[in-house]
Amino acid sequence: MNQDELKALVGQAALQYVVPGQIVGVGTGSTVNKFIDALASMKDQIKGAVSSSEASTARLRALGITVFDSNEVSELAVYIDGADEINGQGHMVKGGGAALTREKIVAAQSKMFVCIADESKLVDTLGAFPLPVEVIPMSSARVIAQFAKMGAQASLRLKEGEPWVTDNGQHIVDVKGLKITDPVAFESQVSQWPGVVTVGVFAYQKAQICLLGTADGVKTLKF
Repeated sequence: MNQDELKALVGQAALQYVVPGQIVGVGTGSTVNKFIDALASMKDQIKGAVSSSEASTARLRALGITVFDSNEVSELAVYIDGADEINGQGHMVKGGGAALTREKIVAAQSKMFVCIADESKLVDTLGAFPLPVEVIPMSSARVIAQFAKMGAQASLRLKEGEPWVTDNGQHIVDVKGLKITDPVAFESQVSQWPGVVTVGVFAYQKAQICLLGTADGVKTLKF
């Protein structure tokens, strides 16, 4: 199977974790789009969804699924989202689609995080994928300089020559050259830097389950 078929496979498999009669947390990205398409088949069995991005909200609504504001929902049974990287402890790098802040918010209000990914995303050590960091625009140069002191190479994400603007009106710094051996400590450290809105390491909001698409089918990892 190609990567697109693996994404469809795990998207369909994630339906088993959707609780009938409840509101489901829905992430962002190409793998999650496959889950959203699959979720349409049981939309009459759920109350609706809380979404982590404007793009996912639009896709959900187009399929007739009610989308709730996160402030309207005290707790979610499950949050289903993809990852750019995931390690053997369920820690992830996320934010390649620039939705990391809202993803972390929805993950934090969910009792369970189910990660859906193809097997290329499973790594021993986080950091090969450029780490996204959402920043307040006036802090971007200083945040880039702080990463340089750590020996990493950081740059402002651009779109058509201009800084990428997130759904929250902020900018994204992408960081290369990292080896994140202690994700919890790293997330704590970078989160304290002035101007950092969210770092794309999900260690505190880690996955409890990962549905991994492989050539042999879906492999379930539990953390």
